[in-house]
Amino acid sequence: MILFVAVGCFMAYPEAVTAKHTGITRHYTFNIKLKNITRLCHTKSIVTLRSGWADGPSYITQCPIQTGHYYVYNFTITGQRGTLFWHAHISRLRATVYRPLIILPRRNKSYPFVKPYKEVPILITDIFFMQCSKYMMSFDGNLTQSLLTIGEWFNADPEAVINQSLQTGGGPNVSDAYTFNGLPGPLYNCSAKDIYKLKVKPGKTYLLRLINAALNDKLFFIIADHSLTVVEADTVYVKPFETNVLMITPGKTTNVLLKTKSKAPNATFLMLVRPYATGMGTFDNTTVAGILEYETPSSSLKNRPLLKPGLPAINATNFVANFTSKFRSLATAKFPANVPQKVDKKFFFTVGLGTKPCPKNQTYQGSTNTIKFAASMNNISFALPRTALLQSHFFSRYSKGVYTTDFPAFLLIPFNYTGTPPNNTLVKNGTKLMVIPFNTSVEDTSILGTENHPLYLHGYNFYVVGQGFGNFDPENDPSKFNLVDYVERNTVGVPSSGWVAVRFQAENPGVWLMHCHFDVHQSWGLGMAWIVLDGEFPNQKLPPPPSDLPTC
Repeated sequence: MILFVAVGCFMAYPEAVTAKHTGITRHYTFNIKLKNITRLCHTKSIVTLRSGWADGPSYITQCPIQTGHYYVYNFTITGQRGTLFWHAHISRLRATVYRPLIILPRRNKSYPFVKPYKEVPILITDIFFMQCSKYMMSFDGNLTQSLLTIGEWFNADPEAVINQSLQTGGGPNVSDAYTFNGLPGPLYNCSAKDIYKLKVKPGKTYLLRLINAALNDKLFFIIADHSLTVVEADTVYVKPFETNVLMITPGKTTNVLLKTKSKAPNATFLMLVRPYATGMGTFDNTTVAGILEYETPSSSLKNRPLLKPGLPAINATNFVANFTSKFRSLATAKFPANVPQKVDKKFFFTVGLGTKPCPKNQTYQGSTNTIKFAASMNNISFALPRTALLQSHFFSRYSKGVYTTDFPAFLLIPFNYTGTPPNNTLVKNGTKLMVIPFNTSVEDTSILGTENHPLYLHGYNFYVVGQGFGNFDPENDPSKFNLVDYVERNTVGVPSSGWVAVRFQAENPGVWLMHCHFDVHQSWGLGMAWIVLDGEFPNQKLPPPPSDLPTC
């Protein structure tokens, strides 16, 4: 299947791309026609085995696609089934260039759960309104027929928002509202009629495909007087579990079953979304509402009471920890959990926010005018090069001066990571990479201070084998690891004032970015990259780049 996408006025077409059967190679051609942005990069949460050239993050696996040029993303979907989200991966274009990607089971294969009556993609996005707002409003109107978009409303250009933040050295302006399909709903001023309604029939089971495409917000989702059964996350089936509230991190997906009541009740039900926040910075502390409505031909909707659910507290860390601990792999013969039982290399990464000095002869509008916000792993704030790392690595003669391979495996100066921060919060800049041989089994323990960070690893799924609060205890905590059925993900939320341990098998050669999926933290340098070397055999080596690979 070849898909041609012409991107104009900051918006990609919204329909979901469906891969009907796993194990099929897909080709996506992007023909860039942007009015105000000169470059685009693209990515998705597909594990692109031996096709890192199709991964997409800017200056990591490719240079951005220039205006008037095109690039074919060629990759094979293998072993993944469920809901994914692909998007632009440069600056803040993820806010407006995106699409759901739905991977169905193989032909004549069924879901490992009850067959749903209907599937409803629920896309959680940011909506930006600028000079082409009429086009976007039409886009939102069409969306309401098939997608539920939960996200943020900014009365601003997303590029201008982040550029202003980087210029001032402070945090970016927050959104003006959250939305369901671009509709702010009745809890905001002047939008009482702009309400999204999800209509259902009694006695049916619906599969809701939820995607949080917001830039910087972890979001709670709830439907009044209805429970949800989680069955899949990040294209991996999980042991079904029931919950009243979901929490989804930015850019991630969760599939749930909604079983409607056997008889149509004499009521309608609010659907609510609001953020989960643990950091010290500002955020949009508002709530968006939509309505779940039963289809009944007889009774009048005007006479039905509207039921409102109760959401967890904004900073409900214990609830979130309990919720995320319920995710388990199926761990069956058909859907095994291949957790690495032995570890070849162990790493210990600290994740958090800090500061760095202003460049020489330059001041910022912060409290001291001499420092600005920064983010780091092991005290290294990741600096993007101006040449793509994968090209530099593949053509090793070009790597000199582009990056170094001395990313620290452990923090050089330990401190109380989850207690009072040190007086010196300055971090170092660098394009430092970590090199690991092919087929190395890796265990990475990440720990941080006050804020929950969703860490995403490109090119791999990993197994979350353990997590906890406080400082990681290397003597006692590993004995509590789950090496049987812990969940397989591509993103994990490092708990606020806690730690998480993941394992993966490095069997996908290339250069792979690992970063916080808060766009603002990534822009401040919260990331690093792994170089996975080629293996011995031809099917373990990275092939040469395609002829149309963008150049810097």
